Amino acid sequence: MFSRRVTILAVALLASAAAAGPSTPLGTGPPTSVGAGPSTLLGTGRQTPGAKRPASSAIKIPFETYTLPNGLTVILSPDHTTPTVAVDVWYHVGSKNELPGRTGFAHLFEHVMFTGSGHVPYGIHDKLTEGVGGNNNGTTSNDRTTYYETIPSNYLESAVWLEADRMGFLLDTLDLAKLNAQRDIVKNERRQGVDNQPYGRAGEILSHATYPASHPYSWDVIGSMEDLSAASDEDVKNFFRLYYAPNNAYLTVVGDFDLTQARGWISKYFGDIPRGQPITRPAVAPVTLDAEARLVYEDRVQVPRLYIQWPTVGERNDDQFALDVMGAILSGPRTARLTKALVYDQQSAANLFARQSSNEDVGEFLMAITPRPGHSLTDLEAAADAVIDKFKDEGPTQDEIQKATAGLELGYVSGLQSNLGKAFRLADGAGFHGTPGYFQTEYQKSLAVTPADVKRVANTFLTRGRVVLSIVPIGKADQASKPDQSKKVGAQGFSPAVAARGFSPAITPQETQR
Repeated sequence: MFSRRVTILAVALLASAAAAGPSTPLGTGPPTSVGAGPSTLLGTGRQTPGAKRPASSAIKIPFETYTLPNGLTVILSPDHTTPTVAVDVWYHVGSKNELPGRTGFAHLFEHVMFTGSGHVPYGIHDKLTEGVGGNNNGTTSNDRTTYYETIPSNYLESAVWLEADRMGFLLDTLDLAKLNAQRDIVKNERRQGVDNQPYGRAGEILSHATYPASHPYSWDVIGSMEDLSAASDEDVKNFFRLYYAPNNAYLTVVGDFDLTQARGWISKYFGDIPRGQPITRPAVAPVTLDAEARLVYEDRVQVPRLYIQWPTVGERNDDQFALDVMGAILSGPRTARLTKALVYDQQSAANLFARQSSNEDVGEFLMAITPRPGHSLTDLEAAADAVIDKFKDEGPTQDEIQKATAGLELGYVSGLQSNLGKAFRLADGAGFHGTPGYFQTEYQKSLAVTPADVKRVANTFLTRGRVVLSIVPIGKADQASKPDQSKKVGAQGFSPAVAARGFSPAITPQETQR
């Protein structure tokens, strides 16, 4: 969908490269080109209400995909527009693959992977990327961990070698001292981004209230202080051995490179890494709330804030597209329904947002509102509910659909303008949907959302089965929305985590990066 969390919102040029030949299923047969002609985007202008977009309205990113004998999926997408290349290694492991009492391993390894490996001393990775005018980083989410470099084209072999060495030989140099150093860095990251951040615990409280304690989305990416402290070096190494294997990874290369040369380097450096053990994915049950849960948390803040979260759907459910559009209709520009009513007409809210956030298996629709002086959270909740109830009753107009999809489309296309942005999209498609070309399906389904679709999801998901959280200044629980009905959450009310969804100082995209 248009609003899917992308780790880096890269901006450069749309892909342009030519490829030919029929497409083949992912991981079958020899390398075969998928897609044809230059990368283009057609038919993105405003259209007459009810008019269908022309068939040529499509994004085209030429790529080829194949699988090495050890199970590594390779995605190659040449684009000779600029003399740069992006390399992304996407591992299908995130915080949901952890267990209660053993949280934070996926994110901890994101840090450990930059401490050197069997043939790459610490510091060489930065020297061969940042030192030559490029960059590197990694991010961890609930569902995947990804590592990437953007480098001048003539350093592609170095980048492939760096990624292969830490996949195959990281444990050769990992000792307790390195692990403890990164463990302390992660703990400090939590202190800085959550514990000492105003409204910083909002996400974890919402997650724990939305999902049962044993649910793999109930704990956060960064893990708890207790679990990070208790993890032994052997616990962490076993996690790496299972999940950081070629059969659980996708290597994507996008940019200015020669296909034959790239295939040779990939085979040379990745080909001898042994296949890992089969992986059993966690069973993730959909979540619904039978009733409203009302919570209040006292924080070191000056202004109260209201959060309302509804459980929705994940990546594999097409309702995500209508939920994305609904979020863009309810908040954002001054004509959006909630924004217009609360921020401009009533002038009761200083700011607000409402948006869908989709993980691989589950999703949430989150609304957050900060009041203006003299307005209570109780009044804001009532005003927001009135807008939503009217929206559920009448649905959106066709003009609202067009405005919302135009804005979401701009964000989607902007994310594909760089080599790295395309690499992320291709890897997500392969890892979550079984084909790097899923972006074409995603794009078209997003454009096909109708007013009836949005009205249906509004009535299906925006029910009284929700979590209402008021974050208020310390000692002022009476500033909560409906304080007499709200349960107080203490400092130890939930195990430390960072669940984060949406966009605000308190809620950030649900992923972490070093």
